[in-house]
Amino acid sequence: MSPEPSVSTRRPWVGIIVSALPVLFLLMDSIGKFIKPEPVVTGTLELGYQESLIVPLGIILFVSVVLYIVPKTSILGAILLTGYLGGAVATHVRLSNPLFTHQLFPVYLGVLLWLGLYLRDLRIRSLLPITNWPKTAA
Repeated sequence: MSPEPSVSTRRPWVGIIVSALPVLFLLMDSIGKFIKPEPVVTGTLELGYQESLIVPLGIILFVSVVLYIVPKTSILGAILLTGYLGGAVATHVRLSNPLFTHQLFPVYLGVLLWLGLYLRDLRIRSLLPITNWPKTAA
């Protein structure tokens, strides 16, 4: 019998899986901004942005996601994506879109991005150590 993998060897793989979900979504979003199909153009205009901003937003998003994927620049990518997603929240709040499906959706993505990074990057875990709470006497 081979020994069971330790938490320290499983944690990065779980982080990669958790990170993959928002990364795939954001990559598809950025590619959509390059291709500019009708739903992307219509949606952008409905959010109050000019059509001329679609490709620049796609470039910003794509570069931020690539920085997040590369281990050496993943923290910078996470910071840039947090700003990008914060702008998405502000846009939906400004338009009074539904809370849980529109306003908070970018927050859900951000939480998954940072959780995935926390699990796969020792630098983040050392900055934000989460340990067991001390037990109190009853």
